Amino acid sequence: MSTIEGKEVKKVIIACDAGMGSSVMVASQLAKRLKPYSVKVEHTPVNEIPGDAQVVLCQSTLVKRARKANASAVILGFQSFLGDPVFDQVETAIRDGGSLAD
Repeated sequence: MSTIEGKEVKKVIIACDAGMGSSVMVASQLAKRLKPYSVKVEHTPVNEIPGDAQVVLCQSTLVKRARKANASAVILGFQSFLGDPVFDQVETAIRDGGSLAD
């Protein structure tokens, strides 16, 4: 289990598998939301998560694969590309300084 303080987050990865474009859309939307906090948001395949990723967001079915790709990052799964509470949770932790843990 990994934990990070929201104020320490500088890089968030949106990881995907199928390449259908939904995760690219999520990455773009989240980048706009996190820009005021100087947080970089990138989109990568789940098997290519970079070592410097601090927080990884992926579909719940991909969490195990994401953890294999980067065991030190906080890995958070989501059910829905639109309106999933995990996106608000990440923004709130970064904005208000709360903790994120997987």
